[in-house]
Amino acid sequence: MSVMVTGGAGFIGQALVRQLLAAGERVVTVDALTYAGSRDNLAGVLDHPAHRFVAADIADGAAMGALFAAERPAALYHLAAESHVDRSIAQPAPFLATNIMGTATLLEAVLDYWRRLDEAAARGFRFLQVSTDEVYGALGPEGRFAETSPYRPNSPYAASKAAADHLARAWQRTYGLPVLISNGSNTYGPRQFPEKLIPRMVLDARAGRALPVYGRGENVRDWMHVEDHAAALRLICARGRVGETYLVGARNEQRNIDLVERICALLDEMRPEGAPHRRLIRFVADRPGHDARYAVDPAKIEGELGFRPQRDFAAGLRETVRWYLDHPAGLKDL
Repeated sequence: MSVMVTGGAGFIGQALVRQLLAAGERVVTVDALTYAGSRDNLAGVLDHPAHRFVAADIADGAAMGALFAAERPAALYHLAAESHVDRSIAQPAPFLATNIMGTATLLEAVLDYWRRLDEAAARGFRFLQVSTDEVYGALGPEGRFAETSPYRPNSPYAASKAAADHLARAWQRTYGLPVLISNGSNTYGPRQFPEKLIPRMVLDARAGRALPVYGRGENVRDWMHVEDHAAALRLICARGRVGETYLVGARNEQRNIDLVERICALLDEMRPEGAPHRRLIRFVADRPGHDARYAVDPAKIEGELGFRPQRDFAAGLRETVRWYLDHPAGLKDL
């Protein structure tokens, strides 16, 4: 039997695929290869003998059913999603189609497959719905989200992921499908599509363009390295309790403006010909419905599963900025 990863050619997905292969798993990667998914993200493991890549859409129920029957996965990590808030504001329909209807179609196909398994295989099967802390809405200056926090999504993206979480939970409660849910904080690292904050800043600074920062840059996010996020997902799938939700974070809150200035300082050091890069910062009109602060309380995953992030933020950010400077082909020009 194998382990299946939907959205495995995306940012978090590729890190998860690499870790699973390194752990000796046989991995089937499923990805529709829309704008943010690329075979290039799987460079070095695409032709691994224990890896199969399948270009397919989770919204194609027949294709998913045939793939489950052929590969007989023991676990499914569901990461396939449209994931950028700004894109969801400009064009929400693809987010509803993929994140809601695609997840519903996938759940139907998984349920049919799971019901056909023998008792032991069915008991051991796991479906991990990988989601975001944005489903909980915004925080004030104090406090953190917990697994019991109410869902209050404030963007089309967050609303679509909240709906997907509700569907996954409903399939667990109604049909008994062995579902777990993770809600992760902001993730950074190599190979992230450059519409996201960190690669966007490096890309624009390298080209001498303005570095756009929403509002006054006072929005706060909890940042976690992609390798730590992938490790947490593996831990949840292996040891988490069916029907439970686990918040995944690194206890590393950063204001957007402080993060951008740290990136500029690293760029000054690594690319002095463009220094000082801070001069490129421009404050722009805030995003509609921009949540002021996200922060999760990871006490549950820490206490129950022993999760601890391994990447120091300063070292991880330095490594990430260096990777983008050294891999210009990996930064697709927007």
